[in-house]
Amino acid sequence: MSVETAVERPAAVGASGDPLRRALQLLGIRRRALLKSMALGAGGALSALGLATLSAWLITRAWMMPPVLSLMMAVTTVRALGISRGLLRYLERLATHDMALDAMSRARARMYTALASGAPGYSVTLRRSDLLARTGDDVDEIGESLIRALIPIGVAAVTSVAAVIVVAIVSPWAAVVTALALLASGVAAPMLAARGARRSEIDSDAARDRSTEATTTLLWHGAELAVARRRRELVEEVASAEKDVVTSRDRGVRVSAIAAGTTPAAIGVSVLAAALIGIGLSGSVSPMVLGVLLLVPLSSFETTGPLVAAGTQLQRSRNAARRVMALVDGADESETTAQGGDDRVPDVVEGDLPAPIAEPVTLRIEGLRWGFPGARVLGPRAGLNLVCEPGARVAVVGPSGAGKTTLLLTLAGLLAPQSGSVSVCADHVDQPRECARFFAEDAHVFSTSIRENLLVSRGDATTDELRSACERVGLWEWISGLPDGLDTVLTGGADALSGGQRRRLLLARALINTAPVVLLDEPAEHLDRADSERVQRELLSRNGLFGPDRTVVMVTHRLPRTADPDHIIVVD
Repeated sequence: MSVETAVERPAAVGASGDPLRRALQLLGIRRRALLKSMALGAGGALSALGLATLSAWLITRAWMMPPVLSLMMAVTTVRALGISRGLLRYLERLATHDMALDAMSRARARMYTALASGAPGYSVTLRRSDLLARTGDDVDEIGESLIRALIPIGVAAVTSVAAVIVVAIVSPWAAVVTALALLASGVAAPMLAARGARRSEIDSDAARDRSTEATTTLLWHGAELAVARRRRELVEEVASAEKDVVTSRDRGVRVSAIAAGTTPAAIGVSVLAAALIGIGLSGSVSPMVLGVLLLVPLSSFETTGPLVAAGTQLQRSRNAARRVMALVDGADESETTAQGGDDRVPDVVEGDLPAPIAEPVTLRIEGLRWGFPGARVLGPRAGLNLVCEPGARVAVVGPSGAGKTTLLLTLAGLLAPQSGSVSVCADHVDQPRECARFFAEDAHVFSTSIRENLLVSRGDATTDELRSACERVGLWEWISGLPDGLDTVLTGGADALSGGQRRRLLLARALINTAPVVLLDEPAEHLDRADSERVQRELLSRNGLFGPDRTVVMVTHRLPRTADPDHIIVVD
């Protein structure tokens, strides 16, 4: 048995297009769905405009007391337009929300695929809070740009042009005033609102990220924080961050209020101008035309009023898109740059990741020093040197925070070595990532069946293989007593298991995987002392759980005295 010592050393110091447009490409919006939503929205708005025009004509014509039968066609058309306005708006809401939900689901799938198939060292450096915020709230904000901004802007543009054309038929001067008022309400006001929202949104998003990080830490490490008496500190941090979110958003209220007041002012100006122009035309046009001249401009602002909120939403969505695209680009920055920089969405190949090879391999470590990018460099000054023949058993021991897990990530090819190299000796294999699998101590347990939780490690495993793995780790007796056995759903994921059951489930995942090099991080935690020592002995025995041809590298805080691994790496 050989013993290697790894001592950590301090690291040396030193050493585009519109994001919203790129994010919309990530959503993969289908053109037919977009045109359908736009057409339904425009249809509803034009029905409202037609309803106002015809109602104006009907009111003034009825004032002249014509024969009732001469008004029946107009009355029926008014009813039809009233019904079609409500119906088309309802259908537009359904179509737009369906398109947005489908696009957000597609965006999340592409983000997960980009992270899974991109640079491996990038994914392991992400904080849970960042990943949660980017794939959750930020994708929602981008989807909201479809519902609250882009579709309303398109509908307002179509309706405004139609209103100006109708008014121009009556009076070109009134059309000019109406067009200017619509530009103020539909363009200037939203731009002003977006400007007011820009700074406050950036500040509030930073505060929201602080809140999410602190909340995530409380949820994942509540017990440890309680023991360390730091839970109150984190709760106060959440409260402070939430207060900063409210304060930051309040900063943009003044500008947004001015922008919101632009539309009523524009309506007043356009109606007043229409009234004055109507007085001048009173001797040359019929009363019905004057009624149309007054009511059509009033109705045309129905679609521009919501654009103030649309301007604010666009700014919020753009900030969210910037963070989402930074996450996606970071997964494979070099490939993105080669393909055209920030003006392109990185190509995402959807499908299963390649399965690891199953043949025995020799793991060779030469002059290795390791660590996260920008953090301390770990390992002996001369580097770690080790040759692990097929079937070797390696124990990595040391105190918490010494870099044991970081070493496993480097051996798995998930982090690039700070210096030295990790290689494997086998046919058709170039990278450790092709033959090594890292099984984390805090691997996620999904809120689905036990079977599906095991199959995430190897999708083609049979029921017999799953049962055998569960029996060998001591989990089958519990599973066989459940109502649905392997198909029992773990409601709440890890919350449905005890600490020991969760540990055995994760160990069973490792057993069914066919990778020739297995990297286990604290596989016996949360087991009682006797079970912990028994499991570790079996893991470090060539005739134990993993058989004689598979290499096992195991991190542990406490190595049983009776264990006899081939190599011990002491990280200090």
